[in-house]
Amino acid sequence: MTPATTFAGKKVALFGLGGSGLATVQALKAGGADVIAWDDSPESAERARQQGITVADLREADWSGFSSLVLAPGVPLTHPEPHWTVGLAKAAGVEIIGDIEIYCRERAAHAPDAPFVAITGTNGKSTTTALIAHVLASAGYDVQMGGNIGTAILSLQPPSRERIHVVELSTFQIDLTPSLKPSAGVLLNLTPDHLDRHGTMENYAAIKERVVQSADLAIVGVDDAYCEAIAGRRSGPMIRVHVEGHGQAQAELIARDAKVFEGGTVLADLDGIGSLRGAHNWQNAAVAAAAVRAFGVEGERLAAGLKSFPGLAHRMEQVGRRGRVLFVNDSKATNADSTEKALTAFRDIHWIVGGKAKEGGITPLVPLFDRVAHAYLIGASSDAFAQTLDGRVPYTLCGTLDVATQKAAEAAAASEAAEPVVLLSPACASYDQFRNFEIRGDRFRELVRALG
Repeated sequence: MTPATTFAGKKVALFGLGGSGLATVQALKAGGADVIAWDDSPESAERARQQGITVADLREADWSGFSSLVLAPGVPLTHPEPHWTVGLAKAAGVEIIGDIEIYCRERAAHAPDAPFVAITGTNGKSTTTALIAHVLASAGYDVQMGGNIGTAILSLQPPSRERIHVVELSTFQIDLTPSLKPSAGVLLNLTPDHLDRHGTMENYAAIKERVVQSADLAIVGVDDAYCEAIAGRRSGPMIRVHVEGHGQAQAELIARDAKVFEGGTVLADLDGIGSLRGAHNWQNAAVAAAAVRAFGVEGERLAAGLKSFPGLAHRMEQVGRRGRVLFVNDSKATNADSTEKALTAFRDIHWIVGGKAKEGGITPLVPLFDRVAHAYLIGASSDAFAQTLDGRVPYTLCGTLDVATQKAAEAAAASEAAEPVVLLSPACASYDQFRNFEIRGDRFRELVRALG
């Protein structure tokens, strides 16, 4: 835990008692703060009470005594409209912050030189965060990984000059962190996302920009117009990363053909690393290489770290082989943009697709249909997806994941391809048949293992 000593003696309001909220309360209390917490969910509030946390409805509180409101990142700050706690805090002149801001204040107060790598972007944040942390840890560094990737930042060990914090940040977290100033700030890419919470793409991009704007070293993927413009505005030290084939950007690091180049020199070779297949992962690896080199990790140590990276569950996760057939769990792909990455990375694909469809369905993927040997349709989207596939890709209406996995495995085993791939990349939300994408991916993994 990182005790929030900079809040000692202060009275703090906190809204949102999920995992990060509970961790924040404990850190504030350990640092000497008086915390009054609340959550609109009666179950969450009761769970907090059982842990000895002071829980009271903040609508009835005296806000004049609070120094800060700590807001959970899932709670609207601005759009579609501010949460009611935001209005109360602003009316009382109370600052509104998040748990990342508390960490930043602890770092500034006690270990301002502590290494802090902050990673953001629309796609690839979690993989890049995990990859940077893995390479650094495999090189022998004391690494703490958290933030949006799943572990609350204040649950981690405190900042120290001998310890590297590698932290994934969402826009919601960045928006609640006014003093953000990482050692290295990473911005991977920007495409429209969460606009219901940010209003416009310009607002969304401006929030993301703060990660690299304030960093000692900025690492920016420059393959989209928004990131290229952000890189153009950066005045301090910066490394630009470009994936060849994505525009004509000038950059210090170039990723192409499963390799990362610096000038004419191969900095990293990704060929044969199953967890880093596909051009999107070449960008992730190039950015990670730039980040870890800032801490002296290169050459053989970089190569060994990349090679041993296991990847993340449900993100193009290789869950098994059966003879020549490779089984890949990409359940995290809940829209066409995410599935595009997987279809680009493989050929001879037996594609398990479907669920609760997003706007546009799989129509954006038509240019990649030549990579698909057969599609196996599951879930509520089946009829609509069948219309898109009709005349372009052979398909089978399977209904459930169990049936689709069995049929895909049988067909792939009979294929004459060198490495047929059974790919679960649904391009859909899961909640027509599964509570979340993790449960869907776990079920696929179980089904593959049951095949032998």
